[in-house]
Amino acid sequence: MPKRTQVDFWFDPICPFAWATSRWIKEVEKVRDIDVSWNVMSLSVLNEGRELPEGYRASMDNSWGPVRVVIKAAQDHGDEVRDKLYTAMGELFHYEKVSDRDEVIARALAKVGLPAELADAANTDQNDAALRASHEVGISKVGQDVGTPIIAVDGVAFFGPVITRIPTGEDAGKMFDAAAQLASFPYFFEMKRSRTEDPIFE
Repeated sequence: MPKRTQVDFWFDPICPFAWATSRWIKEVEKVRDIDVSWNVMSLSVLNEGRELPEGYRASMDNSWGPVRVVIKAAQDHGDEVRDKLYTAMGELFHYEKVSDRDEVIARALAKVGLPAELADAANTDQNDAALRASHEVGISKVGQDVGTPIIAVDGVAFFGPVITRIPTGEDAGKMFDAAAQLASFPYFFEMKRSRTEDPIFE
């Protein structure tokens, strides 16, 4: 049997770039032998104490809820719900353009079939130690000067890839092959160019 590739993915449901990359990984699952572990990181945690533009600061302060709920849901109902709940939240945030965090949480829980009272976790720091621990596992692999998404391919982690459109089929597979190939070089660290568009979801 050929060896299956382990992919570890850290996400924050509010991030459109993480969403685009996560949907690419979902496409890769269809065409490559990979096993994906979905993990939570938090842009709110990442940006604590940083000087940010007023609007972005407000967004970060308002973004604890979704990640707290994913953490609590996984604690109560198993790790596999992270993937399902992230997908449900992401579809509401990024496809339906629902901006109200509480509405997204309530509708996503209902769609996945999880108890509505899990939404209470959004407004308490009771599970923040677990949230911060999950965040730290991802961010410790790539450093503090990046964001989400973080992907590890067979244990080698990078920020990104940052994409604005979601490749499908063999294009998704080829992009993954390239990422995995780069990850195989222990002295490869980064490659970047200026981004000219925001994520496009069609």
